[in-house]
This record gives sequence, C-alpha cells and structure tokens, in this order.
Amino acid sequence: MNSPPTPEGPGSVAGAPNLPDGFTATFTSRYVEAGGLRQHVVTGGTGPPLLLVHGWPQTWYAWRLVMPALARQFTVVAPDQRGTGLSGKPPDGYDTATLASELAALMDALGHRRFAVAGHDTGMWIGYALAADHPDRVERLAVAEAAMPGVSPSPPLFGSTAANDRLWHFALNRLAEVNDQLVAGREDVYFGFQFAKAARKLPDYAVRHYVDTLSDPDALHGSFAAYRALDATIAQNQQRKSRWLRMPVLAIGGAEGIGEGTANTMKLAADDVRSVVIPGCGHYCLEEAPEEVLAALTAFLTPATQRNE
Repeated sequence: MNSPPTPEGPGSVAGAPNLPDGFTATFTSRYVEAGGLRQHVVTGGTGPPLLLVHGWPQTWYAWRLVMPALARQFTVVAPDQRGTGLSGKPPDGYDTATLASELAALMDALGHRRFAVAGHDTGMWIGYALAADHPDRVERLAVAEAAMPGVSPSPPLFGSTAANDRLWHFALNRLAEVNDQLVAGREDVYFGFQFAKAARKLPDYAVRHYVDTLSDPDALHGSFAAYRALDATIAQNQQRKSRWLRMPVLAIGGAEGIGEGTANTMKLAADDVRSVVIPGCGHYCLEEAPEEVLAALTAFLTPATQRNE
C-alpha cells in the first residue's frame, strides 16, 4: 500500500506561523490512516504517550506553546480532529463516539495502547467520550474550558448578555447549511468575533491562521459538524454518565472563562476531579496562559516518584 504524502503548506508544521524556537526540530507532521479516516497528526518527544485534543474553531496549532516543554517528558500526539485542519472531512460521523473511536484507532496505529488525554473546548467532549467509551485505554484525563451537553445543566435560553455572547454560536453552528452560506467569505468576521469575545487577546497571527484554515468550504462545513451532531452526542453522554469515570481527572478553567464550571461538569461524571482556575485567563487558556496550563498539566500527569526526584 502506498503511504500518504507528507503534509506540507498551511496547516502542517512546515507551514505553521510563529512556532516556538526549536519546534520543527522536535515535531513533525504526518498522515495516518486510522479508523477509516486520513488523520493529520503532529508528533514529537519521548516518554509516556499524551494525546492532545484541540477545540473549536482551532487545529492542533492551539497546543503549540505547551508542546515543546511537554515533549521533554512525554511522547506528544496532537491531531487535527475530523473535519478540521489537514484531516479528512467526510460529510458525517461527528458524534463524539465516532470522534473518540477514531482517536483510539490513531493511538493504536502509533503503537500506544494506554495513554493520557488532554482536551480543550470540544476536545473536552471528545476526551470525555474517550475516557468513558475506552476506559482501558485512558490513564488520566485533563480537560479545559467547556460545558458538556448531556452532562452539564442546559443554560437558560434567554440569559444575560454576557452569556449570550459566549453561547449564541451553539444555535447558529447547529443549522443545516445556512450557517455555511452566511459565514462563507466572512470567516474573519464570525471567527474573529468568537476569539475576541472568549479570550483576553490572541495574537493576530494566530487568529489569521485559524481563519485561513476555515476559508476552505469543506473545512468551514466541518467546523460546524460536531454541533450538528449534538443530538447524538447528548444521547451518548446521557448513557456515559452511568459509566462513572474512575481515572484521575484534571479540570482547568479560566477565571474570565467558565472558572469552576469545568470542574463542576466533570464532578457529574467522575470520582476524582482536581480543579485549577487560572486568574486573568479567558476561554482560550492554551494560548492566553500557556505557562499556567503547562504547570497544571505537568503536575497532574507526572508520576509522584518523578516529581520527587
């Protein structure tokens, strides 16, 4: 069988802007055929495997600022989700059971039977599905900055202006096709608003990078797909709640994001939940507060025997 071509251009490590010093010496892009999907994944480092799952509307690139330090202790695996970045963009299959099973297949293909998972935003949805559906695979679960439909209480339809600014995209993203029509050609307006409202300030180059990846019609359509599949995901999560998570869980929130909301959600589904709230940080904590996120992840993921050396 012919191997997939090497990823190049925008969306790959080679084409990503403003990477930390030494990034390309540690990390490489590759395609992996796994779970019936061609998946783009960025890998590097040595040590126990750690799967990093990005959120909406981002790609693996959201983890770039914490990846080099993590790679000193872990084999880091940072894929693009189905429908995003350079991964395949099928028309359906965006419920979290499918998304989680694809990532489990990816880790199989890379030779990692058991691994830790960290997920942000919609990556938290997928991380939870991985831990609940494949508990023998996930050693530890770290999640950040998301409510989980089917687990978290539903917010009121008519909440405060601040809540509306944060949550209105759920309803728009779930529409069948008019959202594509409204946003196409105006990706900078729609996604720029999302980043501006949910974060203190992301660098202009990062916002531009995400907007550029979403300017492809298939990528734009794929960016809405996990929201379109929420009915299936909610039904799955209602079943998952009966399978209580037994592995340790770290819940990270931004004080200017949802704060303790991440931990409050996970306490509805897991036994052992540790909470970290980062002062002065909004929703996009991986890029707003990478040092604080790194410290929290390292303390949680590193065995006590290593921390005490």
